[in-house]
Amino acid sequence: MTKTWAVLHDRNARLFLTAVTVSGFGTSALWLVSGVWVKDLTGSDGLAALCMLAMWAPTLAGPLLGALADRVPRKPLLIGGSLLMAALLPVLFAVDSPDRVWLVFTVLFVYGAAGVVHDAAESALVAGAVVPSLLGGFNGLRMAITEGMKLLAPLAGAGLYAVQGGPGVALLDATTFALAALLYAGLRVRESRPDPLAPPTSTGSGGEPSKRTATASEAPGPSQTTPGLSPAATDRRTLFRRASAASNAPDPRRATETDSQPSRHPSSGSRPTPSRRTPVGAGARHIWAHPILRPLVLAGGTTMLCAGLNGALIYAVIDGLGHSPAYAGALYAAQGAGSVVVGLVSGPALRRLGGRRFAAYGIALTAVAAGLRTIPSDPLALACSAAIGAGLPCVLIAALTAVQRETPDALLGRAVATAHTLVYTPNVLGLAAGAALVELVDQRPLSALLGVAWLATAVPLFQRPASASRIASRSPSDANPA
Repeated sequence: MTKTWAVLHDRNARLFLTAVTVSGFGTSALWLVSGVWVKDLTGSDGLAALCMLAMWAPTLAGPLLGALADRVPRKPLLIGGSLLMAALLPVLFAVDSPDRVWLVFTVLFVYGAAGVVHDAAESALVAGAVVPSLLGGFNGLRMAITEGMKLLAPLAGAGLYAVQGGPGVALLDATTFALAALLYAGLRVRESRPDPLAPPTSTGSGGEPSKRTATASEAPGPSQTTPGLSPAATDRRTLFRRASAASNAPDPRRATETDSQPSRHPSSGSRPTPSRRTPVGAGARHIWAHPILRPLVLAGGTTMLCAGLNGALIYAVIDGLGHSPAYAGALYAAQGAGSVVVGLVSGPALRRLGGRRFAAYGIALTAVAAGLRTIPSDPLALACSAAIGAGLPCVLIAALTAVQRETPDALLGRAVATAHTLVYTPNVLGLAAGAALVELVDQRPLSALLGVAWLATAVPLFQRPASASRIASRSPSDANPA
């Protein structure tokens, strides 16, 4: 826990997390109110459900939108995106009748697209602005804050909606975006962009790979190896990769979760260093070819598919308990509390277990909890919801942290957005499939089968990667494969 809270000693990390808190409050409030608002105006459940679809749809274009975070300076992009939404949300003041509901969908679609770009730019900037050894703790705290806002903000949004209506909530969200822009403006980072017209260089003999260029401080320290870059942001892989390239041998160093070096795989030899004119699909190719990222991102996508199926069964579970649909609020609150707890401990857990095991244990916990929902018991249902909330974020935190550490700076925006697309899109598919299945099959056998299938997805993550056996020299803590 000490290392997790050490994140708060980093000025940039504090500003990022405060911005996440402020903007997350407004987003969570609007997330709930938009559907209620459309339902009140039209009386249609289907149109109300389209609000969530409008916000999620841009995720499908993640690789394309994420490329913007690699081709535009990221700090101005965060500020500009926040100001754009602060200016756009007041458009919703004009929504006062069913024939203007299209404005809600339009704003929500832009909201979702801006969110994809924002997440890619923020994750890429954080990877260089926060000490690498604290990335796991940062991502865990970010998850805890996000889930905490989901517990508080919808209630506040519902209360404000009852008094001021939809426009009042839109104004609240616009205000939070404006405040977030001010916080992003206070970040002390320096971004050096390569000439987009320059051809990619080679990492052959003596070549240098792409460096992370956003830094935690603008003042160079005495131990810095690159002018303007702090030790946390300077890529010290260069020295080892030069030696490896010269001898045509794999890089013998293996970084651990506590190591400040972002890369753990062998030197890329003669592969070109990516530039910001690299094709949009380069992020997907990087993830797929990487022995650490591919299994974690695939496990994240599979987990979210199962989570979608499990989420679609929630009201059938409530029926089995003999409660009204409003009981879902208690189950969601328990789930959110579990997510907050795991967010606070994820930093130490990542360092102790490594990314693969941390993700695998989380998936296993979630799978067992989903299977136990076959037993009709109120205390057990609440405990299972809390366990699902604690287990589900593990693979998401592990995958994002790995992408931030293992991706060259010039590809990071595209890689993060691609990972988000691959991980979160299956959730929508799972919700749709689960909604159809629950009408045809009883919830209890479905939950039992889902628990077994979900548990099976954790098995590959418990196994040591095949590439590990080819590494002749490893640090002692690599006994827990990450």
